Amino acid sequence: MDYSIIAEAYEAMSQTTKRLELTSILVDLLKKTPKELVDKVVYLTQGKLYPDYMGVEIGVAEKLAMRALSMVSGASQEKVAETFQKLGDIGLVAEALLKNKVQTTLFSKPLTVEDVYATFERMAKTSGEGSIDIKLRNLSRLLNDATPLEAKYIVRMVTGQLRLGIADYTVLDALAIAYTDDKANRPILERAYNLSSDLGLVAKTVALKGLRGLEEFKIQVGRPIRPMLAERLESAEEILNKLEGKAAAEYKLDGERLQIHKQGDKVILFSRRLENITHHYPDAIKLVNESVKVNDGILEAEVVAINIDTGEYLPFQELMHRRRKYGIEEAMKQYPIALNFFDLLYANGEEYVTKPYVERRKRLEEIIVEMERVKLVPTIIATKPEEIERFMEQAITDGCEGLVIKDLNSIYRAGAREFAWIKLKREYRVELSDTIDLVIVGAFYGKGRRAGKYGTFLLAAYDKETDEFKTACKIGTGFTDEDLDYFPKLLDPYKIPHKHARVDSKIDADVWFLPKIVIETIAAEITLSPIHTCGLDRIRKGSGLALRFPKYTGRLRDDKDPEDATTVDEIVEIYRKQLKRIEEKPSE
Repeated sequence: MDYSIIAEAYEAMSQTTKRLELTSILVDLLKKTPKELVDKVVYLTQGKLYPDYMGVEIGVAEKLAMRALSMVSGASQEKVAETFQKLGDIGLVAEALLKNKVQTTLFSKPLTVEDVYATFERMAKTSGEGSIDIKLRNLSRLLNDATPLEAKYIVRMVTGQLRLGIADYTVLDALAIAYTDDKANRPILERAYNLSSDLGLVAKTVALKGLRGLEEFKIQVGRPIRPMLAERLESAEEILNKLEGKAAAEYKLDGERLQIHKQGDKVILFSRRLENITHHYPDAIKLVNESVKVNDGILEAEVVAINIDTGEYLPFQELMHRRRKYGIEEAMKQYPIALNFFDLLYANGEEYVTKPYVERRKRLEEIIVEMERVKLVPTIIATKPEEIERFMEQAITDGCEGLVIKDLNSIYRAGAREFAWIKLKREYRVELSDTIDLVIVGAFYGKGRRAGKYGTFLLAAYDKETDEFKTACKIGTGFTDEDLDYFPKLLDPYKIPHKHARVDSKIDADVWFLPKIVIETIAAEITLSPIHTCGLDRIRKGSGLALRFPKYTGRLRDDKDPEDATTVDEIVEIYRKQLKRIEEKPSE
């Protein structure tokens, strides 16, 4: 397959501002792709070589890419740097410089997807002494054979800046249309993806074996399952009514959610985003092997920083010291951790995701040996709001965020956000002082002391129904001087020339970004807004919903994908409950 077909599709994707058109272009690309290559094309379109959980990166810095461009184009390194300073995008630099190159066809040949992918693989697997020179030679060879348009996307790919913003759900839609002729079949593809976390594998399976192949997908230790997520409601009474009068209430700890895969003595830890973070918690491996009494298993736990002298839980910020790349041994001593198990997905060949909560919890209690730093998450079965409220007060006293209330009969719905799990935080008792996680989609230049920097940001909530990000507020408070210096660097790799096709905004930002970075906010309340698209027409025709007096809490939610941010449905629900509360207040 000619790589030019991919490059032309990527160019069309980057030009469109319409989500349906984005999907249509992807469908067309998939139909042109040989079935045995579709997994590689899907990975490349996501800007990767393998699923995220494998943690493989090509590892080419912009400076190395600029050296390769200098070698291939004949331009001096100074000229390359000058062009980059002017264009600000290494892909555009590659395209511009190669347009000026004198084309020599004697030693060049058309690039194929197979050759490009294999070269990327060699570069990713190259390490140690001499690795930079090897990567330079491989990249230069590709660029020598590339057209200007192909070079644009090759260089963006190797530097981790593909900038297409193609979401998993967009790919699933496109696969359903391309290989089953019916978008309605997406749930079957989504189930396979939720169990495997591997879009390339799903793509190749449906292409070669059809829907029947997807229905045969099984859980596999070492391959993470997409996590089940919780909805939110405001009161214990409302939650019990939703769950038919009886539910389990569990502590919601202020830590990091882990998916733990155990095979013999080998333990792999995946984050909420399914990144392999085993190296951050080497002490957790020992705790798992001491406490989990199955040979093969997949379990979920919350890892929490603790005061080793008192056993008290410490704030989430303390745990984040464990995310450093170096000095792990020292961090283990300074910030010890405890594991708190709350679910079982697989054990010794038996899948538990299809079993009800009560059965999963019972088996979990049988296989976990509690000890000083290993516990089962505390839980009660409640039938009255007062029982939940008392348990909530105890959870808060013990240093938790609140509770998760669970349907006793619910199976584990991988990748789903449903009312089978419902978050209840102490803050719900007061008027909108709970935090809301939103995605940065745009920015506006500052004035006065913020001149020359971004002064405010445009934030959006995720709408799963339309697979779009709907604007919910502009935010400029809560940022320190350090934040204002750091955010342009953080956001620069995701800067794009126009509003992304998956962003729904009536507001025209000075700068647009791929929906990628999630931040935590607080606000006084939610109000109707004629200029924001979050919940547009859901409460009143022509009005959306917006956060009033939003403030950045100082917490980057780099543990969340943009699609895991607070949803439009959640914000609409919060507003409705807030409105009801106001209406029920006695008139003064």
